[in-house]
Amino acid sequence: MDIGIRLQAVRKSKGLSQRELAKRVGVTNSTISLIEQNKVSPSVSSLKKVLDGIPISLADFFTLDLADGGDSPFYPADEQPDVGNNEIHYFLVGQHRRNRQMCVLREVMPPGSDTGEAMLSHDGEEGGVVVQGQVEITVGDQVRVLGPGEAYYFESRQPHRFRNVGDDDAVIVSANTPPTF
Repeated sequence: MDIGIRLQAVRKSKGLSQRELAKRVGVTNSTISLIEQNKVSPSVSSLKKVLDGIPISLADFFTLDLADGGDSPFYPADEQPDVGNNEIHYFLVGQHRRNRQMCVLREVMPPGSDTGEAMLSHDGEEGGVVVQGQVEITVGDQVRVLGPGEAYYFESRQPHRFRNVGDDDAVIVSANTPPTF
């Protein structure tokens, strides 16, 4: 079970921002963000404290059916949770699909946003198409600025980085396998 994505979905369904939940619970909003990104795994007592701020019981949290569409193959925008961090939004398609074999994202990068100075690297492959804007993509020692209609596909173990170098939001539709979210 993905605690982070589940917490984010429950929090958003209650209309709470990370900041508001953190304030209710007495922690920093970065703590909530780290839990939702699965970068921190909370103890049961810590999770209960966070859930008390929503409020929702541990039992309801783990048994709540968040998949309103069941096995529907269609995912409206409001059923694509934002699993991003910082300024970059990663809207996940097919969150509740059983035995999901890939991760499909609609990525929205505000002007000047960046995946970070540290290059990313992980198992699998990834590819995508720039739908809007100008994105500088670094893969290994290769750097290119891609615009609408241009695409990329590479082995994800190669160090990589994405930067919006345009004046408008950049939008990418991407997929990677194995699923990272």
